Amino acid sequence: MLAADPGASIASIAAEAGVDRRTVYRRFASREELLAAIYESRLTAIEHAIEDARLREAPVAVALHRYVENIIAVNRTWPVDLSRMLADDSVHARRDRSVREVDAFLERATDEGLLRPGLPEGWVSALLPQLMHLVSRQLPELSPAQAADVVVDTLLHGLGAS
Repeated sequence: MLAADPGASIASIAAEAGVDRRTVYRRFASREELLAAIYESRLTAIEHAIEDARLREAPVAVALHRYVENIIAVNRTWPVDLSRMLADDSVHARRDRSVREVDAFLERATDEGLLRPGLPEGWVSALLPQLMHLVSRQLPELSPAQAADVVVDTLLHGLGAS
């Protein structure tokens, strides 16, 4: 609900969940506390996705696909407004650690020849999350694995015919 309407009320969230709003307030004292819990869950899921992909030790192509598949699943499970999430300094710092881990992996992928060298600095690390976000929203009929196939193929081969 919050992805579709960031201003959704606690009462409407409770109704959608099939509980009384008092039940929600017993767990979360405020809307901000509920949002913090959602952000925490999303960050934890991202960290687990990165860890599961084994970006440092798995073969690069395998790690790339596993990472993309995992993040697509996270995006679909926790489709929250990232700009609001990143307004919190502790959340931002935690996300930055994950970004550095992925950036190091993308550098490894370039060094090992999976990604072509010479692209503008930061281009792949800016493009990859956008592709994952798009496929998460635009192709919901695809499983995370199928969606990862689309993202990885687009990333590695582009859209040109040759």
